[in-house]
Amino acid sequence: MFCPFCTNEETKVVDSRLVAGGSQIKRRRECTDCGERFSTYEEAELVMPRIIKSNERREPFDESKLRAGFHKALEKRPVASDQIEDAVQKIKDYVRKIGEREVNSQVLGKQVMAHLKKLDQVAYVRYASVYQNFQDIKDFADEVSELSKD
Repeated sequence: MFCPFCTNEETKVVDSRLVAGGSQIKRRRECTDCGERFSTYEEAELVMPRIIKSNERREPFDESKLRAGFHKALEKRPVASDQIEDAVQKIKDYVRKIGEREVNSQVLGKQVMAHLKKLDQVAYVRYASVYQNFQDIKDFADEVSELSKD
């Protein structure tokens, strides 16, 4: 691996540890020339299924869109970024375990809602209002009423 500071071709691994629930390895490296240290992350490259949108269009699974949906719903809410990353990882694992080459976007939406419900109920209602296309305040009240029952 090239040193990002001096572009030397030789670096050595100083420390390695599992991160992201064991799905990544964080390696602490040191340049043999300039002595600077930096971190790299390694993870298995797995093929994710294509997502079938509601208009029947197919597109590649996009982890950044999934993460952005969580961040949008959880904006200004007291939820740690580690919790978001954990939820994103669990959804990716779930989608992979389905074992299909294509997955309906509704499957993803339901998974996001399930995780948001556990993380933060306000964020859950925010996401549900868009995902389920709430039309008026009654839709919000019904959803909050359902949350109160749980």
